[in-house]
Amino acid sequence: MKKEEKIGFLRTFGDLKNEKIIKAFFKVKRETFVLGEYKKLAYQDVALPILCGQTISQPSTIVIMLDLLELEKGQKILEIGTGSGYNSALISEIIKPGKVYTIEIIKELYEFAKNNLEKYKNILIFNKDGGLGLEEDMPYDRIIVTAACPDIPYQLVDQLNENGILLAPVGVKYQDMIKLIKTKEGYNIRNYGKFEFVKLKGEFGFK
Repeated sequence: MKKEEKIGFLRTFGDLKNEKIIKAFFKVKRETFVLGEYKKLAYQDVALPILCGQTISQPSTIVIMLDLLELEKGQKILEIGTGSGYNSALISEIIKPGKVYTIEIIKELYEFAKNNLEKYKNILIFNKDGGLGLEEDMPYDRIIVTAACPDIPYQLVDQLNENGILLAPVGVKYQDMIKLIKTKEGYNIRNYGKFEFVKLKGEFGFK
């Protein structure tokens, strides 16, 4: 990473104090996960087009989401919406030797991400409807949804460990970042403000 890119990238973190996230951002090369014509913009704080009308989120949004997830080494993570694989790679670096199970519904994107993530041995990628989760490998310590949901995806709560966290953007035009923490009694829900994501596809996505 060039010096000017590094300086620009540092601004992305704002007042973030989480060293694990910062280290992951500098280790995972964002340009690997974007299309050729956009590689020159890889270290700017912007969302970039990938394939099939989808995007790779802007770094500052990813920083917020990873911080809210409270990631730790050894955790088991389920990601709904692999996209290009960039977010999966960041999570992988933070939680290894834990595992990331990531689902992408769009076949072309699945193949793109699979190729991008080839060197990451603790990431398992699936081509299916992510809104249904992945029951065969449950329960998970964390579940992150990287596309806008029409409603809080309660169908995924059963796949969480107790004290597990589900993070999902919920809403139509703009989304509230919803953090659900599973408890013995049920769950607690917190709202962390407005964002804008592409829409979730599949059974529990937008019709």
